[in-house]
Amino acid sequence: MQQTSVTGMPLPHEDKEGMPIPVTIPIALGARTHAVFTTRLGGISEGAFASLNLGGRAEDSAEAVASNRAALQKALQADLSLVAQVHGREVFDADSVVNSWNTSYGFDATGFADSAVRIEADAQVTTVCSLALGMFAADCLPVLLADDEASVIAAAHCGRKGLVAGVLDAAIEAMCEKGAERSRITAVLGPCICGDCYEVGEEIACNFERRYPQTVTKTRFGGLGIDIAEAARIDLALAGVANIVDALPRVTAATQYLAEDEELRTICEVDGEGASLLGRLQKLQNPMCTLENPLWYSHRRAQLAGKSHEGRLLALVIRDK
Repeated sequence: MQQTSVTGMPLPHEDKEGMPIPVTIPIALGARTHAVFTTRLGGISEGAFASLNLGGRAEDSAEAVASNRAALQKALQADLSLVAQVHGREVFDADSVVNSWNTSYGFDATGFADSAVRIEADAQVTTVCSLALGMFAADCLPVLLADDEASVIAAAHCGRKGLVAGVLDAAIEAMCEKGAERSRITAVLGPCICGDCYEVGEEIACNFERRYPQTVTKTRFGGLGIDIAEAARIDLALAGVANIVDALPRVTAATQYLAEDEELRTICEVDGEGASLLGRLQKLQNPMCTLENPLWYSHRRAQLAGKSHEGRLLALVIRDK
């Protein structure tokens, strides 16, 4: 993990074989479990997808995406488990496919590159060591969970629709079926679009607030928005999960450390925000916000910039050996 994480030491750009090294941000969830957020840095995708695009649903090169995923698997020293996310509440039991890897980087059930394997789910659960449960994101909220004592981990994709559908409740219930206890579960909320930036319009905002009181916002664009991170905290509290790790300090430190990173500066030039990397970071209000922080992929930011495509980050949770 050290060579791929923002730790304060110089980051190598390539491994001994000359392959790029993904830049990731690790978050401890317990003595034997940790989460990882990938950034846009350290891959081989080009143009609008630069550079560590891990999503395979747009028009990026399949070879580049596969290479990025393989590089991430190598860096994490853990096989990836990936599913096709559809904004629902289905939970995939990754224990069912152990030793059934269909790619060099693990088990891929996204239908990537015309693969016949496609499993639609917006959460995953496992008890297996060194298996990285991944959730794609580019504004939606990934929530990663672990019961260290029971050796159970889960990952959930919590967009607006998935939250309302009850994906977090479903993920936590699946953990409990494998021996987890709600009072022992630790969660971390990954990067997502914040309430100040997620403008949705009056009807959607009002409907969302009926389910999640006091989550409607006034965005920086002047309209009504919603705070999906706060909604997730409400669901976690109602489910009896009180232990939430704050990722903000680690993400803030990583952002500051990369303020003069040449790759990030180059990537920012295609974002169309009319400001230098340093200028953008000086105006940064919320480092966890995918739209504000250039470290993350953001579908909304891509739309504002007039880009036709955008990449995807992965938020992963891993049970260590």
